Amino acid sequence: MRVMGIETSCDETAVAVIEAPAGTQAVGRILSNTVYSQLAEHRRFGGVVPEIAARAHLERIDGLVAQALEEAGLGLADLDGIAATGGPGLIGGVMVGVMTAKALAFAHEKPFIAVNHLEGHALSVRLTEPVAFPYLLLLVSGGHCQLLTVRGPGDFTRLGTTIDDAAGECFDKTAKLLGLGFPGGPAVEKAAVGGDPRRFALPRPMWRKPGCDFSFSGLKTAVRLAVEKLPADDPQAIADLCASFQRTVGDVFADRCANALALAPSSTLVVAGGVAANVYLRGRLEEIAASHGATLVAPPVRLCTDNGAMIAWAGAERLRLGQVDTLDFRPRPRWPLDPAAANRM
Repeated sequence: MRVMGIETSCDETAVAVIEAPAGTQAVGRILSNTVYSQLAEHRRFGGVVPEIAARAHLERIDGLVAQALEEAGLGLADLDGIAATGGPGLIGGVMVGVMTAKALAFAHEKPFIAVNHLEGHALSVRLTEPVAFPYLLLLVSGGHCQLLTVRGPGDFTRLGTTIDDAAGECFDKTAKLLGLGFPGGPAVEKAAVGGDPRRFALPRPMWRKPGCDFSFSGLKTAVRLAVEKLPADDPQAIADLCASFQRTVGDVFADRCANALALAPSSTLVVAGGVAANVYLRGRLEEIAASHGATLVAPPVRLCTDNGAMIAWAGAERLRLGQVDTLDFRPRPRWPLDPAAANRM
């Protein structure tokens, strides 16, 4: 089964083609994976500007579709389905991807699959690793921070979520305060190398409290106050603060995942989303998983950030189960993986 995936929910315009095995087996093959990053367009603003993002998606999408097909050595007629991120995300960008996928599906009489962007991250590990359902998932990105049990496509139970800010947003804010540039995650990770992770005592919100929820707003405030007291022109102080910040986030992740593994035992802990690319945090999660008799599994770093391959794979997972969408699907700025979670709080 060959499926095209289109991702336009934020600041990457991405198109990919993957090949999925028969049945419900994991591990597919990436035939092409083209990504246009809009970092240059947004860097001077210190963050993503929705209107600029949507315009850039519109300008690039047709060329990337053609490029993805060429690299895969296929035509549209060779595809079994066309998937696109249907939300959540910046709605202008999501609309570009959805309308492109709908037009291609209609013109070539192919099934259309609207994919939840978060589900794309949640299932991406199965594209490259033989991970079986169910598994425990830590989903961490610029806009989301959740712990979930994943039983299959469209079948999620949320165990915890952030009550304020996401971890990735906290990385971006820290980088901005220190003048390290955008995106913040890679910048903070790089700056932390050689830093003393114990120099700054930063608060660990929700640490050692019951449950699996997260909180990062207090940590952001503490970093801002620490930055205001830093000596001028002191690269070591910046490295120490980044290392201390990274260690604090690792403490919180380890604590929350320990609670989740006790609440919903699993032999597999999966971490996905942009923050999952952080090598230090992966190491901390490997330790906590091992202490609970579980194995940490993560997608390759190139599949942690937004990409079309994860959307194509999630589309294939749903298509194999007969889960397709009609062409009157409406893009969604918000789309929870577990809609019933709010009623359980």
